[in-house]
Amino acid sequence: MTQYPDDPNHEQENNPLDRSARPSEPTPDRPDDKGADIVDLNAARSGRTGNRPDADRPETNADAPADGPVLEGEIVRVDRPGPEHKDWRASLEQKVSSRQPLIPLWLRSRSDALDTLRWAGTHYAHVAGYQVLRAPLYAGRLTIRAPRGLVRLVSGLVRWTFDLEGEPVRLAAVQKSDYDGYLKLSRQRDSRVRLRVWMSGGALVTLLIVALVVANQPTHLQWAALAVALAALGVVGRPADRPLIDRAVVATAVEKLTSDIVVRALTALGIAGINQAMSKNPKDAIRFVAPITRDGPGWRADIDLPYGVTVGDILDKRKQLSGALRRPLGCIWPEGDSSIHEGRLILWFGDKDLSKTVVKSPLVKASSHDVFKGVPFGADPRGRRITVPLIEQNILIGSQPGQGKTASMRVLASGAALDPSTELWIHELKGTGDLDPHEQNCHRYVSGIEDEAIAYAADSLTLLKKEVMRRAAALKALPPDLCPDKKVTRAIADKRSLGLHPLVAIFDECQNLFAHEDYGPKAGEDAEFVIKLGRALGVVLILATQRPDKRSLPTGVSANVTIRFCLRVGGQTENDMILGTSSYQNGIRATLFVPGPPAKGGDAGTGYLVGATPMPKVVKSAYLDTPATQRIADRAHALRKGQGTLSGHAVGETPEQAAPAFDLLADVLAVVAVSEAKVWNEVVVDRLAELRPEVYGAWAALEGGAKTAQLTTALKPYGIRTMQVWGTAEGGGRGANRIGITRDDIATAVTQRDKERAS
Repeated sequence: MTQYPDDPNHEQENNPLDRSARPSEPTPDRPDDKGADIVDLNAARSGRTGNRPDADRPETNADAPADGPVLEGEIVRVDRPGPEHKDWRASLEQKVSSRQPLIPLWLRSRSDALDTLRWAGTHYAHVAGYQVLRAPLYAGRLTIRAPRGLVRLVSGLVRWTFDLEGEPVRLAAVQKSDYDGYLKLSRQRDSRVRLRVWMSGGALVTLLIVALVVANQPTHLQWAALAVALAALGVVGRPADRPLIDRAVVATAVEKLTSDIVVRALTALGIAGINQAMSKNPKDAIRFVAPITRDGPGWRADIDLPYGVTVGDILDKRKQLSGALRRPLGCIWPEGDSSIHEGRLILWFGDKDLSKTVVKSPLVKASSHDVFKGVPFGADPRGRRITVPLIEQNILIGSQPGQGKTASMRVLASGAALDPSTELWIHELKGTGDLDPHEQNCHRYVSGIEDEAIAYAADSLTLLKKEVMRRAAALKALPPDLCPDKKVTRAIADKRSLGLHPLVAIFDECQNLFAHEDYGPKAGEDAEFVIKLGRALGVVLILATQRPDKRSLPTGVSANVTIRFCLRVGGQTENDMILGTSSYQNGIRATLFVPGPPAKGGDAGTGYLVGATPMPKVVKSAYLDTPATQRIADRAHALRKGQGTLSGHAVGETPEQAAPAFDLLADVLAVVAVSEAKVWNEVVVDRLAELRPEVYGAWAALEGGAKTAQLTTALKPYGIRTMQVWGTAEGGGRGANRIGITRDDIATAVTQRDKERAS
């Protein structure tokens, strides 16, 4: 028999299995699956399609072993029949990953356990104190209710003794003329009354004996017995709608999160992938991989979204999700778990609005702090404390203006200041004085937006670069037994003579430095050098910016920081500049936060923290106002003064200069003769280069306007302005108007400066 696999219309001759007349009729050995799960191995090997008509396919050998060799021309199913064969080791690994923890989460961490115990102790101490202070009020209520209780007790005893509760039933029997029933009820009543009269009489005699005994007791026992009697009668006489004891804590009723609520909310978001999956298979479209449980002050649901739907799709609809769940926006915090897959959604449904929660910093009451243990930075939506490590890290903070960036810097600066071994450099380049309380603790400090402040900050980065190189040599010289890992440790930092103590340099509004035309390029290079090499040497760089773009935040800087905190930003570009490339695509989106202060429903102070924890987290930083920061700074100053670690700016020392010391104004007067009233800038620069080549040689090497601009910029801090000057080049030539200076302006500036120094 000849087969024509490539000609589906060819009719085979003498084919006993010819089913061309009934192409859709199933056979007992093969279900009518239209060939969807049948593969012709020969066709697959030769590159031809395996979906041939049934007339061209030989019967499948159903008895062939599932994993046995495949014979030539045999047709096998893609989905093999029979039970699924599982790797028992893979099954065990899967079970291990889904094990429930033996120890609760709050007991795994010492800090979490202490926080929980502290919370429980504070709660029950408050309840006990609340009730103790209201004990006189409760006693008064019992006294007032005692007469009513006595009336209730006496009337109840009478009704019970004489069986008055059965009186309506007996009257009903009389009205129905049920004489037999009435006689039975009467006999039952008489027998009850006879027994109850004796019991009531015995109780009254007992009470009388007790009263006589108490009457012969000391006065304090009589008052105690009277108090007990009044309390008992007061409890009996309490109104049903007015409880005796007030609640110390009024619990807020929050709707329990259920699977029906979650499915209803996700379906209401209008996401096409979810709606299509729900229409096809509503039961399994949204899968809950774990029971919905309480997680801190809220509910947690672990969800597998429908195929093709990612967590990013949900994050884009956070406001709609809040409306669907009927909770404030600050209570709804969806996040992904990309370690499993991009469709794993962790939905946390909080009891309290995070935007209205004030996170208190433990630094307010701390007497000291160790930066090697990190700085308590804030709390996540579940109320768990988040600590940011400092040693071997560099930190970048970014946001739009007014979103809590500087407040976050205050927390980190306060933690570093409370460690007396830490050298603190602060550069507040906004000029508002937000970090002024810590000026008394700084080795270097500047606050301002003018060129002098920018130059000071750029000088600090140059000094940091030199410090990193010095520390590298010092660390290399240490013996292996003292420093086996070639990293700065607590023991090494405490040896002040080694000069390897922690150094924390803060640059707030760093875009004003990196975007500066004169100081920016070199500052960016120095910052990148410090970030790359200073981590293991105890040098920590903390940068904050409100304009994260390539010009204001050099790529080499943003790409190499290890910890990032991004508060509210306006778009994807800014988001990825702070949090890292593809963060927005991966669902880490600081654009979801609401702009504005918490008083107006905003999320100021709340942002995404990346690098400080195993997974990115939404964190609200602790809030330190100016008075609280001042108290911390004063405590840190006293601590540093006691240990003798104050230096530099804190003790009034002259700031160290990164470049050789020189007097620019005096040098200009030295190279410009008294007879020269006006001189071109380029002529002055050439003469300065001859006078001090190590200082001004780089200026003279420039060409054209760049050479002129160097002198113009250098004279600007002294209030000296350049102007158009008519002159000729040295050696002769045609006259021309070029940028130059007047010698009298230089002399006047020197005279004024000398007077100010003398005063």
